[in-house]
Amino acid sequence: MSLSLSVILPYDASTAGAAARFARALSGKAQVLLAGDGPVDVPPVPGVEGVIAPGGKGAALRAALPRVTGDVTVVQDPDVAYALEAYDTLVRPILDDTADGVFGRRPGLAPELWADRALGGVTRFVTDVPLTDPLTGLRAFRTEALRAIQLTSDDEAVDAELVVKLAAQLFRLTEVSLPPLQGTLKRPVATHLARLRTLMRYATVRDDADNQHEGYSTLERMDGATHYNQWLGRRFREHLGRRVLEIGAGIGTITRELESGAELLVALEVERFYVDRLKNMFRGKPHVRPYLSDVALADWESLKAEQLDTIVLSNVLEHIPDDAAAVRRFRQILAPGGRVLILVPALPALFGAIDEAVGHYRRYTPDSLRAVLEGNGFELEKLEWMNLVGLPGWFLNSRILRRRAVPKLQLRVYDALAPLFAQAERNVKLPVGMSLFAVARVTGDAAP
Repeated sequence: MSLSLSVILPYDASTAGAAARFARALSGKAQVLLAGDGPVDVPPVPGVEGVIAPGGKGAALRAALPRVTGDVTVVQDPDVAYALEAYDTLVRPILDDTADGVFGRRPGLAPELWADRALGGVTRFVTDVPLTDPLTGLRAFRTEALRAIQLTSDDEAVDAELVVKLAAQLFRLTEVSLPPLQGTLKRPVATHLARLRTLMRYATVRDDADNQHEGYSTLERMDGATHYNQWLGRRFREHLGRRVLEIGAGIGTITRELESGAELLVALEVERFYVDRLKNMFRGKPHVRPYLSDVALADWESLKAEQLDTIVLSNVLEHIPDDAAAVRRFRQILAPGGRVLILVPALPALFGAIDEAVGHYRRYTPDSLRAVLEGNGFELEKLEWMNLVGLPGWFLNSRILRRRAVPKLQLRVYDALAPLFAQAERNVKLPVGMSLFAVARVTGDAAP
């Protein structure tokens, strides 16, 4: 496979000369973007462009990226340690389609690398990526992957931000060994501190979408509740067919629980940010098809042609303004005997700040859920309460304290106990619960 190459060389006043030398050496071999806070003395040469971007390394990278024309983008610090001969090795995993981002691993334990090595350990802890040198100054990316994330750091902290955001969106990251270094620049203490502050923010108070979407923060936290999600997955799989449509797949938390037994799983999601993550999560699994669409605007005729036998909604129906119209649409594409499996939040009295933050229109009672299903072409087979133990915590956080997300520590404690709650609820018919679980079956001919 042949892919075109672009190189971004972010520079400052102290590295402008080195950047100019690299640009001249790369002329004619790749598109070169010299990005920094002032002009660089480079004679007019083919393929070399200057990008004036005051503010630092992150600002330079953001300014240069829209002008990239290559399929692969190398981001290189203008540091004499890095030789152009390493480029073939660096981009090879991308050319072979085994990686979306490749990091050049620097050899040795030179004193100049000690701080980077220490921060590399912090980066691995925050991101769970198995990179030994994640803060290296020589990296290559599929341009499409680099553009899929939104960078906000202006300074050297962008190096840490890159790893955090690519890892969170499940891009494939790997590293290759670089040749022995020909010396390396010693970074200022301020650079290391900026990277450390950024890593700590993403580890504690900021998600990889920079807290721009409250719903995403909640989805991320719930994705970490492994035992709770496995509990839900088991409930759905008890009634799951082979050709499945999941409405509102989000970041794939329940999709992951459903996919192993499915012949086809269409994961419909309205947010492109989530769909891109789904594509990364299920790369190499052609039976899982992420589908970008709003429920109201989906191509329902094409979906009907897929001969679906099950539609799954896990905490989604409450997000749809006209839930009755949506249920009628589900009815029209399912053959007689097809099922909808639905989990919804229960008890309107619990509606609070967390519901508002994640975009709920309502919480259901058994009667209201029964009415929306039976009134629009389905016959209920099962309607059960779930998650009695979660009631007090939700009421305290959402109604009393007006928090807009479940605290991480509380969620971890709850998740650790979830297997016990699941076992108990299998043996006891609950009088009430935080959620309702319904199974409904199509009978007769679909309504027009």
